[in-house]
Amino acid sequence: MRTVLVVVICLLSMQSNLNAQKYSTKSGEINFEASVPSFEEVKAKNMNVSAILTENGDFASLALVNAFRFKVALMQEHFNENYAESDKFPKTTFRGKINGLAMDDLTETETTYNAVGVINLHGIDKNVDVPVQIKLVDGTIVLTTEFILKPSDFNIEIPSIVSNKIAEEVNVSATYNLTK
Repeated sequence: MRTVLVVVICLLSMQSNLNAQKYSTKSGEINFEASVPSFEEVKAKNMNVSAILTENGDFASLALVNAFRFKVALMQEHFNENYAESDKFPKTTFRGKINGLAMDDLTETETTYNAVGVINLHGIDKNVDVPVQIKLVDGTIVLTTEFILKPSDFNIEIPSIVSNKIAEEVNVSATYNLTK
């Protein structure tokens, strides 16, 4: 319930037309990987990501940090306690706009747009401009993206004892199936 409330607040803060048609999901997926060769895989998935897209291209996404799941429980614990500090910074968000989006033009053929906005992670805002692919399948808007983030951009410190086991650039991918 708290997640839904936060997403609604994010949407209202986007100052979009309140009568605009909205598409949303509570089951978006964000994956990240920070693996380096010859070491244990550093990879996680969050399948409970909320997002809202308006017909004018405003887009907001919210993920609870402690909902990222790793294969190794100890890695998940270290991620939440030592790196992401999920007790102190419980969520990560994106708020922005998908430039040039025209809902009437969407088809089953994937089209690439740019999403420009702000990612908030670990209490730090970072302006981003990332490619997103969007298509319309049976009334569902499918939005996917892949991009790279650096932990150092969000003041996430990697101790020197493990720094050679975690990539300096984290590959992030997200998929949202948005419905009215």
